[in-house]
Amino acid sequence: MPADRTTKLVTAHFGNNEARTLAGYERMGGYQRLRKALGMKAEDILAEVKASNLRGRGGAGFATGMKWSFVPKDAKTVHLVCNADESEPGTCKDRELIYWDPHLLIEGMVISAYCLRATHNYIYIRGEMMREVAVLQKAIDEAYQRGYLGANILGSGFECHLTVHRGAGAYICGEETALLNSLEGERGQPRLKPPFPAIKGLFGNPTIVNNVETLMNVPFIVDQGGAWFAELGVGRSGGTRTVCVSGHVNKPGVYELPMSITMRELIDDVAGGVWKGRQVKAVIPGGTSMPPLAADELDVLCEFDALMTDERIRPVEVLPGQLFDMGGGRNLRTMAGSGGVVVMDDHTDIPMAVWRIMKFYAHESCGQCTPCREGTGWMEKVARRVAFGQGKPGDVELLATIAHGIAGNTICALGEAAAWPMLGFLTKFRGEFAAKLAGAAA
Repeated sequence: MPADRTTKLVTAHFGNNEARTLAGYERMGGYQRLRKALGMKAEDILAEVKASNLRGRGGAGFATGMKWSFVPKDAKTVHLVCNADESEPGTCKDRELIYWDPHLLIEGMVISAYCLRATHNYIYIRGEMMREVAVLQKAIDEAYQRGYLGANILGSGFECHLTVHRGAGAYICGEETALLNSLEGERGQPRLKPPFPAIKGLFGNPTIVNNVETLMNVPFIVDQGGAWFAELGVGRSGGTRTVCVSGHVNKPGVYELPMSITMRELIDDVAGGVWKGRQVKAVIPGGTSMPPLAADELDVLCEFDALMTDERIRPVEVLPGQLFDMGGGRNLRTMAGSGGVVVMDDHTDIPMAVWRIMKFYAHESCGQCTPCREGTGWMEKVARRVAFGQGKPGDVELLATIAHGIAGNTICALGEAAAWPMLGFLTKFRGEFAAKLAGAAA
């Protein structure tokens, strides 16, 4: 049956210190799903993951089973990499998942590695997560001692190793190919695709990169079956979704929720409503790289496809009357992204907030692609003068033109990460930018 607000999978052990230890995790049934998986054929596990409609929880929402199926069947060496470089502003779920349930991540990785025939695997974790690194490394050491990692796991003949690698705080290394370059000791810059990592990734070998939450769902799929997991969700999106709510709400936090919940219900019921008795002005639904929702667009499901295609969400304009197209005839609306929901109340200075977002992306651009390197810095400069009341006539159109010049013209999605929110805020809050310019001209 579909999930409700009491359905907890990956967050079921939040607040339970015992779950962080191997003994406590085993008492709760931990690693029993691994035992079951090792008795299955790899192709049967893949079939269940495909049937589950599990989609990547790191941003793009790509079908996990489909991604796994891209690995060549005759590959001699395959790697599985967990992307724990959680750096999208507004997102803070993976660090909590790792801290409270590190063994669930390990179990999910070993099962996934068994399915992919991946022996040497990695967890790339954001370097600032000192608390989580310590908990995770301790859990990995315990798993090795108990035989859940290493050679001949549980007598199955399968060998699996996990190495934790700490990043150095670069946003760009959250992009999977930049992450792989960093793992190899190279500069963290994205690679041209194709070839995609599933064909040629880490050390030139086929590689699957999955988010923390994605991998932590795999044991439940093995245990209960893909059909069960798919039924928990909505449409093409199986399971539950973990979101991080921050900003102007009474109860910010990390929540695991059914995808059938609307953004309005999330804010009013789960997050306790907008603080200080104020009203919503804007909501960023999936980290700051996503276009915003206006206050009259909140009756949309917190689900991947709904946020991209719901007709109640106004499409984004590049310039007045010129719509930005995602491809396939879909005008850009927004995306579920990394689950970082940022709520802005009716006292929020939108141009100032947009400038702060642009400042982040200008700082984090790796500089490899000219449109992103020059464009993000240019957008930040123009957005700053608008925000501080020093804008010039035509600055709104200039910002839209710069954003349009960046989007779709870079190797990785960092360009879109800056361009999309700029276009979204300009479309839905153009009046606030115009007011700033009018004030500057007065």
